[in-house]
Amino acid sequence: MTITATPPRPVVATTRSKLTTGHLPTWTVWGILAGSLLAMLAVFGIIAVGGEEPLNIAGWLVSGAVLYLVLIFTISAIVESRRKAVDRLVTGVVASAFAIAMVPLVSVAWTVVVNGIARFDAEFFSSSMRNVVGEGGGVLHAIVGTVLITGMAALISIPIGLMAAIYLVEYGEGKRLGRGITFLVDVMTGIPSIVAGLFAYALFALFFGPGIRMGFMGSIALSVLMIPVVVRSTEEMLRLVPNELREASYALGVPKWRTIVKVVLPTSIAGITTGIMLSISRVIGETAPLLITAGFTNSMNYDLFSGRMQTLPVFTYTEYANQGIPPEAYTDRAWAAALTLILIVMVLNLVARLVAKVFSPKTGR
Repeated sequence: MTITATPPRPVVATTRSKLTTGHLPTWTVWGILAGSLLAMLAVFGIIAVGGEEPLNIAGWLVSGAVLYLVLIFTISAIVESRRKAVDRLVTGVVASAFAIAMVPLVSVAWTVVVNGIARFDAEFFSSSMRNVVGEGGGVLHAIVGTVLITGMAALISIPIGLMAAIYLVEYGEGKRLGRGITFLVDVMTGIPSIVAGLFAYALFALFFGPGIRMGFMGSIALSVLMIPVVVRSTEEMLRLVPNELREASYALGVPKWRTIVKVVLPTSIAGITTGIMLSISRVIGETAPLLITAGFTNSMNYDLFSGRMQTLPVFTYTEYANQGIPPEAYTDRAWAAALTLILIVMVLNLVARLVAKVFSPKTGR
């Protein structure tokens, strides 16, 4: 009987999966970015020193970003894979586009803050420009006018926009009238603001004669710009409400109008409120329609239906365009009014976010 020995099994070297091999360390991206910026800083620094010119910051950042994209794609393609390299390249392009988009925003905000902070004092917010020539004065009359005109525009636009959106979603779906309203709303969304001002002026001039100016005219002009924004934003929020909620309400015998009031609107109230706040923020900074309809004045005016009324955008324009002596006093007031308007818009956006967070439907138990 012959016994054959079983040959030993060959030792197979264990290899890592291809999905986990060739990964760049997490610090590589930031290291390559820092190296690219430093390299291009050296190049542009030498050019600036040789030409006795200041450093070209924009050229340095752009060339550094381009060098980073080339390096990260090349290194990732060698170490990882071409697919991962393309992913890193697209990520870098998107991040660069975001940074470029933030440049004008940060630049405008910084410029307004630096130039407007000089007149942020008690006098500026507690007095008007009545009988003020040169230094001093304030913006209280413009703040009051902005609040009154914008508030009246909101009172006009919000009910009309909400009801129009409810009709388009709940009643006019697929109907000829609904399609016509949708088309007109889309057209109104793109009209220039000056056209809205001319429309309001022409409407009131028919009844009161040419040369009429009052705050209510400005509210009408702003409502023309605000209504399509409210309609479109509310319409999109109502369409996000699941049809199952409507069908469940109908199955219980609830009428359609009560379903809209008790189910559809409470479900979408957060998004609707956010859209309304954003529409107010969109029209509160309009200058051209208010310059035509409400005009400008240096005195306080609390009556929307009598006399001219000052607003923050128009105040900023008139102070900067009609500079007196000393001109610095006028430009300081213009920058401070612009900063005040930006702060008001920021507060409105924060309120919209807070309302959306508080009234948003709770998904947890």
